[in-house]
Amino acid sequence: MISRQAIEEFLMQPMILRIIYIIVAISFIYLLGKAAKRLLIKYVSNDTTRYQAKKFVNLAAYILFAISALIIYNYNLNNVTIAIGLAGAGIAFALQEVIVSIAGFLAILSGSFYKVGDRIQLGGTKGDVVDIGVLRTTLMEVGDWVDGDLYNGKMVRVANSFLFKDPVFNYSGEFPFLWDEIKVPIKTTSDQALARSILINILEEQVGQYAKESALSWEKLTKQLYVEKAQVTPMVSMVFDENWVTYTLRYVVDFKKRRTTKDALYQNILTAIFNTKGQVEVAETSMEVTVEK
Repeated sequence: MISRQAIEEFLMQPMILRIIYIIVAISFIYLLGKAAKRLLIKYVSNDTTRYQAKKFVNLAAYILFAISALIIYNYNLNNVTIAIGLAGAGIAFALQEVIVSIAGFLAILSGSFYKVGDRIQLGGTKGDVVDIGVLRTTLMEVGDWVDGDLYNGKMVRVANSFLFKDPVFNYSGEFPFLWDEIKVPIKTTSDQALARSILINILEEQVGQYAKESALSWEKLTKQLYVEKAQVTPMVSMVFDENWVTYTLRYVVDFKKRRTTKDALYQNILTAIFNTKGQVEVAETSMEVTVEK
């Protein structure tokens, strides 16, 4: 049977003590992090701010653990500094992508490049941001083999280092709306005044609410950035040639509802044109073949 003295002597060994201290430090830092996250859930109502704060808590926990390990093992900080300095060139070369990705992570959290829920294009990939990690940003991709701004089912992880290499296209950000256009060809023999009136009324019905909401967002944006006042109300313009008259409908739409809004506009336009009983007709390409005798 192992005596109490033997157990005490075993536990008092320097290596065993350090292991115990490490376990205590890990437990303390873990509980501290859990408590901090509970406070964030309780007092921070904004989802994006809470998400970013949790990321900072996780990063701070790793740093605290590293410092605790140095203290427990009685590392001489001067020696550590010298060792890091000597190995700095090699580390910078071997882990340059990792270092730049970590710098990108810090820039994302502290800057306004994008946040979770934004639709962005990063590193040539377009999608919705579902997670921002220390090294990579995870996107739910849209497009590719799928037409329109619809999910294709692929989860893409893009290195944060692309933040410093390629442009970052944010389709939502401070102004969560996009301008879009559709073109409607109308026969030159149609009642053009009636055609324009139909198109304007349909635009007001379908996207008028977006115009009101986007006007408020644009006003806030002009206070933050140097941008000119833009027209967010629906607009109809016309061009014509020898074949037909082409109406261009320009409007503002929610960045996630571009496809469904365009579908609704086309359906309503076709229905309204058919109800005119021939006063307004959609143009179509026709060919005339002449045979010489």
